[in-house]
Amino acid sequence: MKILISADMEGATGVTWPADVLPGTPQWERCRPMFTSDVNAAVTGFLEGGADEVLINEAHWTMRNLLLERLDDRAQMLTGRHKSLSMVEGVQHGDVDGIAFVGYHTGAGAEGVLAHTYLANSLTGVWVDGTRASEGLLNALVVAEYGVPVVLVTGDDRTCEDAKGYAPQARTVAVKDYVSRYAAVCRTPARTARDIHAAAREAAELAVRHEPVTAGPHEVALEFDAEHLAGAATVVPGVEQTGERRVAYTAPTMYEGIRCFKAVTTVVSSAVEKQYG
Repeated sequence: MKILISADMEGATGVTWPADVLPGTPQWERCRPMFTSDVNAAVTGFLEGGADEVLINEAHWTMRNLLLERLDDRAQMLTGRHKSLSMVEGVQHGDVDGIAFVGYHTGAGAEGVLAHTYLANSLTGVWVDGTRASEGLLNALVVAEYGVPVVLVTGDDRTCEDAKGYAPQARTVAVKDYVSRYAAVCRTPARTARDIHAAAREAAELAVRHEPVTAGPHEVALEFDAEHLAGAATVVPGVEQTGERRVAYTAPTMYEGIRCFKAVTTVVSSAVEKQYG
């Protein structure tokens, strides 16, 4: 049994505000060990639950945040940017039996600690086939095309609630309770490690590959906080402006859908001005 862990940071233990996840800040350095602790707890739980192999894919910002020297040495880590499937890189090789979303968060425009979808700001909403989409939903649709189930999700309590929509069978662990986008009631690292470990051990039983899901084509819509960003997004082939601040495109598969989404967010981020967005 092989488990892939997609490790994001906004939903990690103790994280509540931007500096906690911004590479290079003192707060980021302080939160890196707690993030690593969450991932280690999942690794240990999965191995105790019967997994033979665990691969961790760094999924936050520069994708160089976890402390390799503190990881369980039975695991391996894929670190760094510019990966074909970004946050779920590794799922496409046909040897992954289950995936865990560790340190995840809710999507742009939703309640949740540091809620966003790919871009920290600028995007106010993303929808797939009419359903508001978090990064969890987007990535769940991608891995489903490879027959891989989402078996564990950790983050704040709103993230766990969101996961019920895209992975109702998955085990969930709330490491903090949402108060505002920048505030939460947090559990200690010792407690969250125990909770994640126990959930991962149970989740290993759910790691059974199924037939690939081919649910496309998918209609993807994005809404921005400024009209010029919608115009910028239309540079990407197939993306059309559907409103003053909205664009949409159709993708035959979610593999192509997520790659187009990455292209759109890259173009849009380059069109954001520092002071006025």
